Amino acid sequence: MKYCTATYTGLGFFTHADRELAHLSGHPANVWAVGDANHAWIARVGGTEKTKAEAQAIVDAQTAADQASWDALPEDQKAPTVSQLIRPTAITLPE
Repeated sequence: MKYCTATYTGLGFFTHADRELAHLSGHPANVWAVGDANHAWIARVGGTEKTKAEAQAIVDAQTAADQASWDALPEDQKAPTVSQLIRPTAITLPE
């Protein structure tokens, strides 16, 4: 598994063929977990390779910031509703 940061650009950022070739998953802060066979995808999207530890630290920092934003909301905005977002939770990147 490889890890990178790459800014999502919308349609065509990744294709069905990219997903068929190897694992490809997006995470907070524009971190992507990419199967080893998808090395060309990283170059195509202008990604910057990261170690797993670097990528996990980026995801953890974004999650902590998102949690702090959630925690700062007034309680009436945290009431569970169908359209309400829930408090972000920790994410562990795949191996």
